[in-house]
Amino acid sequence: MSSLNNCIKFALDIKDKNIVFKSFFYKMVQMKKHKIYEAELIQPACPCCGSLDPLHNGNLITNIHYLTANASHPVIIRLAKQRVKCRDCNRWSMAQSELVNKYCSISNASKLKVLSALTEDSSMTSIARENNVSVNTVQRVLGSCSHHFLDSYEYLPAHLAFDEFKGVDRQLHFICLNGDNHQVVQILRIRYKKTLLKYFGRFSPQARANVKTVTMDLNFYYQDIVRACFPNAQIVIDCFHMIQMLTRSFNSLRVRTMKTFDKKSREYQLLKSPWKLYLKKYDELEKIHPRYNWHYKDCLTQVQVVMEGIGANTTLENSYNLMQSFIKAIEDGDTQKIESLIASKDSIGALMHKTLLTFKHNLTAVLNGAALPYSNGCLEGFNRKIKQIERTAFGYS
Repeated sequence: MSSLNNCIKFALDIKDKNIVFKSFFYKMVQMKKHKIYEAELIQPACPCCGSLDPLHNGNLITNIHYLTANASHPVIIRLAKQRVKCRDCNRWSMAQSELVNKYCSISNASKLKVLSALTEDSSMTSIARENNVSVNTVQRVLGSCSHHFLDSYEYLPAHLAFDEFKGVDRQLHFICLNGDNHQVVQILRIRYKKTLLKYFGRFSPQARANVKTVTMDLNFYYQDIVRACFPNAQIVIDCFHMIQMLTRSFNSLRVRTMKTFDKKSREYQLLKSPWKLYLKKYDELEKIHPRYNWHYKDCLTQVQVVMEGIGANTTLENSYNLMQSFIKAIEDGDTQKIESLIASKDSIGALMHKTLLTFKHNLTAVLNGAALPYSNGCLEGFNRKIKQIERTAFGYS
């Protein structure tokens, strides 16, 4: 019996010394083949007074759903919990184990496996099916850990990243990450300024003074929150969002310029069909091997296509050169070059000028984004994973 008990415990990875396995067998339960393990949970001492001479008075049999490697053969531990009465303090008690919580029939190991699966790209139905539990159990496990974020208001990381993502009911939620180890600091259902000020206001002055940088996009009220809550923090504008604004402004100007030409003209075709080439870095364009394109009926390299296309309009050419110079300056961390480009007086179009004006209003934060090594890349990847899980699961509540 001892060798059988040890073998079953090793196979199921159960370390509780008070659990003694007696036998195992297969049984059909609800038209499905189950593997049943019979075990007894011993109560060696009274939990109230610690007496080692309790009076045993029967067992309470509980069918515990345990994790299994083969979902087609569910595992059930038929656990007989001893019911005892203490001879010294005259109190009744039931044997308890870390294998399963009190008043519960789902093992803690199964709950941990469900919790791990919830972080992956899987639906609740598939998670429940693979772990032989109900969908409601999966939802309860998710709800039980939904508050496990930063509970202490005495510490904040030195580098934070702010952003929002579209979640349940298509509402925007606020998310904050540690910029160093990319761990979630907090997720709030509401992203409004009043709510964020109230949340960060709960932290101690020492914790808020510990924050050195806050990385964000060009959301205007995030900067007000940083100035109000973090006296020593530098605002860092994410480089990706700066480049995104520039490329969108240039692309809008390209389309507007393209529409001024006849649809059958060479200029129209050069600006329309190879539109992706205008958004690439100039250094990545093909400069040697020309290719034939049936749209403009010519054999040109990618550089020749771009140069001839932007040559159709002076404003478009100035905007393209400014965009490429700005991207190169961000990659090199050249803050002086960025500052001179923002102050450019060339004819670059209304939307591109508006973008540079936005950068000028946030000049210090923009220069910090180019000079410091922090970005919102980790946060964007985290948001992408959240959205993918929501799409697969048809929306977690």
